[in-house]
Amino acid sequence: MKKIIMTGILMMATILLMLPFKSMAQIQDRGTLLKDVILIDGNGGKPIEHIDVLIQGDSIAAIGKKLNTTGVLVIDLKGKTVMPALISAHMHLGTLKGTNTKAENYTRENILAQLKKYEDYGVGNVMIMGTDRPLLFQSGIRDSSMNGLLPGARIHTAGYGFGVPKGAPPVEFGMDNVFRPNSASQIPAEMDSLLQVHPDMVKIWVDDFGGKYKKMDPAIYKAIITEAHQRNLRVAAHAYYVADARQLVAGGLDIIGHSIRDSVIDDALIGQMIAKHVVYIPTLSLDEFAYIYTRKPEWINDPFFKASLEPGVYEMITSEKYQNDLKNSPSYVKNVKAFEMALKNLKKLYDAGVLVAMGTDSGATPIRAQGFSEHLELELMVQAGLTPMQALMTATKNAAEVLRIDKKFGTVAKGKTADLLILESNPLTDIRNTRSIYSVYKSGKEVSKGPLKK
Repeated sequence: MKKIIMTGILMMATILLMLPFKSMAQIQDRGTLLKDVILIDGNGGKPIEHIDVLIQGDSIAAIGKKLNTTGVLVIDLKGKTVMPALISAHMHLGTLKGTNTKAENYTRENILAQLKKYEDYGVGNVMIMGTDRPLLFQSGIRDSSMNGLLPGARIHTAGYGFGVPKGAPPVEFGMDNVFRPNSASQIPAEMDSLLQVHPDMVKIWVDDFGGKYKKMDPAIYKAIITEAHQRNLRVAAHAYYVADARQLVAGGLDIIGHSIRDSVIDDALIGQMIAKHVVYIPTLSLDEFAYIYTRKPEWINDPFFKASLEPGVYEMITSEKYQNDLKNSPSYVKNVKAFEMALKNLKKLYDAGVLVAMGTDSGATPIRAQGFSEHLELELMVQAGLTPMQALMTATKNAAEVLRIDKKFGTVAKGKTADLLILESNPLTDIRNTRSIYSVYKSGKEVSKGPLKK
């Protein structure tokens, strides 16, 4: 009899203990209210203060004041800033590990770790520009990521890009799995092969990497653009020179994937870019990284920066040998001038009305730190003359439009997916406040407290 009574008491106690947890689960199922925030919705308008954002399921259910909070989990954010998660329209994934980028680094474990790193830095969607390998598609990583079945940033991809035989992109940087046609006659079959992995766009490498390689023949890239367009695919180009940009735009290019850095872009070319809706991705951080480690930039010891680095990279870039080698390099002066030209061209193109999207080329080499680069890019855009709001739009609404995911992402609005970046401080007063990450949300759920709060 005592045994029966004790069993009954234990069962009742278990039920009572479970009730609060069940209630909490029910509350979360009904929604989460982010209370009293400054909302930067990504559309470019004035931020809204003391507003509430209601999340239900994976989406934004309502935005307003005095929303019904019955049965809803309320999180009082006390004036913190809510904005859309960042989107990178140009990066690379999987080949970076430690102080090198190599094909053998391309593993499932490495890919997933890097996607999580981007997420920790508030980047919710990424476009891999042409350096992927069969593992991404054959293992189902890309599809699982797109469907929200994997942690980390969502993958968008240009699949296997098009380069030059014995030229760009550099094979030694793990960029060996690209098409390198010798003639235009090869391109239709290669494009059909690329089509099998359902890329979001096509990537081509056109320039000579500072005179190191032969440029892509215009007949080749014109054929690539033509064949891609026939298959409803857009083309993004790695370019450097105004002369190449002029020919590419005339040939139907859709996206210039790096800054033009040899001279100021002329008004005639800008007019053509606007008329043909050519997108511009400046990757300013790439150009600063090319020379900045000759000294110690103000962020070199910032934990937010250091947390983004692969093992050994900090020691490499702060070593006296590395800094001296950069400073004594024949390309040092050219790299500094290229960065300064990139700033000028971004401002001119943005003011003219060219659609600009944020991208960084992070992950292509060890010094282009994944996650931190995206925040540095925003700071450099402001340095170029964009307002903080304009810079934020390049990394939210504009990038979503370029990736063609703007129906779900890029702005905070009713019905949009709740991919959010919550900040301790307002980035409109200082763009570097995008680094004050309080929380990251993906599909309505908190997934990170930022890279420094593991």
